[in-house]
Amino acid sequence: MARGELCVAVLCVLASALAAGAGARKMVVGLDEPKTGDFSDKIADWGAVIRSVVFPESKGDWGDVVLGEDTIAEYVLGFGSGNAAAGRKKVGVYELKRGDFSVKVTNWGAIITSVVLPDSRGDLADVVLGYDTIVEYVNDSTYFGALVGRVANRIANARFVLDGEVYHLYANDGKNTLHGGRRGFNNVIWTVKEYVGGGDSPYITLYYHSIEGDQGFPGDLDVYVTYQLSSPYVLSVHMNATALNKATPVNLAQHTYWNLGGAGSGDVLGNTVQLFASRYTPVDGTLIPTGEVAPVAGTPYDFREPTAVGAHVDEVSGYDTNYAVDGEEGSLRKVAAVRDGASGRAMELWANQPGVQFYTANALDGVVGKGGEVYVRYGALCLETQGFPDAVNHPEFPSQIVRPGEVYKHDMVFKFSF
Repeated sequence: MARGELCVAVLCVLASALAAGAGARKMVVGLDEPKTGDFSDKIADWGAVIRSVVFPESKGDWGDVVLGEDTIAEYVLGFGSGNAAAGRKKVGVYELKRGDFSVKVTNWGAIITSVVLPDSRGDLADVVLGYDTIVEYVNDSTYFGALVGRVANRIANARFVLDGEVYHLYANDGKNTLHGGRRGFNNVIWTVKEYVGGGDSPYITLYYHSIEGDQGFPGDLDVYVTYQLSSPYVLSVHMNATALNKATPVNLAQHTYWNLGGAGSGDVLGNTVQLFASRYTPVDGTLIPTGEVAPVAGTPYDFREPTAVGAHVDEVSGYDTNYAVDGEEGSLRKVAAVRDGASGRAMELWANQPGVQFYTANALDGVVGKGGEVYVRYGALCLETQGFPDAVNHPEFPSQIVRPGEVYKHDMVFKFSF
């Protein structure tokens, strides 16, 4: 093949690959391999990386003329030995430790990977679900431990109107957008800005810059999260985001799966839960709010008094429900209390957001997690403080719009006892 013909072939194949990738709706990172005769290339849909270009030399022998890594994970996480890793932000795991209480965080997705604390007998256990390696989080669809955004929860029909302009988002939950889109904040590498692993108040601050058009959202956004062991057996989470040049919706949420009996110890149906919320937002068949904010009294959604998770779980086929938290919006107030009777561990959650998503891990079914443990349905619960789902399409809900120069603030405090 002459040099000119080779160049034309390269351009044609790359153009067809990129055009095909633009229309794809994959939930995981993968490879496309367009071919023209005996000429082929491989393009990863993570960062549009050209991973391989293979064609024959003059003697007919085949050769790959591109340097790179062996696996997609090495491109994503940047830990390979090839040229692709050079100059890339590295992904690591950072431990915060105060006595026998410890939390581990990775800057991949700002994920909480581990929370270890004692039970009533002094035995230590990790009480959050997750994986043994960071690589396993890359294609994870459960959102284990992640910070999700730019807008957590669902946006109907992957669209909204803001200041007279229609914005179309990436639809990754049927026709809707979930947790910010295909490449939400859980699927990016955050920058470690500060890290103090020990002492009286260990903490880590992570930063991410979300660009204009990220998953379809308007404007540039600077996002920070700080995880801190602020007191004995207290984990504080401080999130803030600043809109730089356009108004944009912002709704961040922390998506840790809690099992106070220990990750992989079985289901949480025997845990008691109390939610300080007298109203909830009913949803349609695709989990989009109807617009009503209804009282929980007389329904299976009533957790105003400590109630076993399993008391009415079959009536609702598992909880995946947004509650309107009682009290003054914007003030730090008690949201929920959870207790595991077998271990004696208990957790209180305080936050300053208008809502909390109570989720009972309905979609877990045979997920293999830490130490090879198989996580079962109802094997954990999530308490995700947040703005109301689909608020951008419901003017009657508390607004999530942040305008240039304004700062979104979201504080959570987890208080553990045993």
